Amino acid sequence: MNRKNSLYAMVVSAVLLAVGMVLPFLTGQMQALGQVISPLHIPVLICGLCCGWKWGLAVGVVLPILRGMVFGMPPFPAVGLPMAFELGAYGLLTGLLYPVMLKVIQGKNHLPAMLTTLVIAMIGGRMVGGMAKAMFLAMGIIRSGSPFTFAAFIASYFTSTALGALIHVIAIPIVVLAIEKAKLSPLMAGKKD
Repeated sequence: MNRKNSLYAMVVSAVLLAVGMVLPFLTGQMQALGQVISPLHIPVLICGLCCGWKWGLAVGVVLPILRGMVFGMPPFPAVGLPMAFELGAYGLLTGLLYPVMLKVIQGKNHLPAMLTTLVIAMIGGRMVGGMAKAMFLAMGIIRSGSPFTFAAFIASYFTSTALGALIHVIAIPIVVLAIEKAKLSPLMAGKKD
């Protein structure tokens, strides 16, 4: 990525960070809906796919911490700190895997590469988030009213978020493909169709 594209990636990342700050307000009055949709995940996944791993990682780590400090949600450190690891992993993995998947799954249609990337990144990010939570609980940095068992990990990171993951796998490719088609993706800048 050349200097001009790096500057553009920074601007797009800043816009996605701002979107992440306000997006949860759309579900703010319905906490259960917000937990299902996981609105903070959306701009991070888009950032990794459009701007690459460095910006995806940065937005993923900063967004839950900044939002927790400014608006108190997600509560920091109990939820926001493990979430920073989870979202950071999303941004890192989508940014690293998407260019690789585009080479492996060649063709003009980027959807298969994007879907593969999203599924791997969402599984990996949830695993990182769960490990971070377990580590912070063990260190006493965060506290929980109930033990964080393997069953609790599966329930909170996979079972209760399955609908949100499905929504992300449907909605995010639509947004990213539109961004790519409009030639607004910093990662795709300068690449031939």
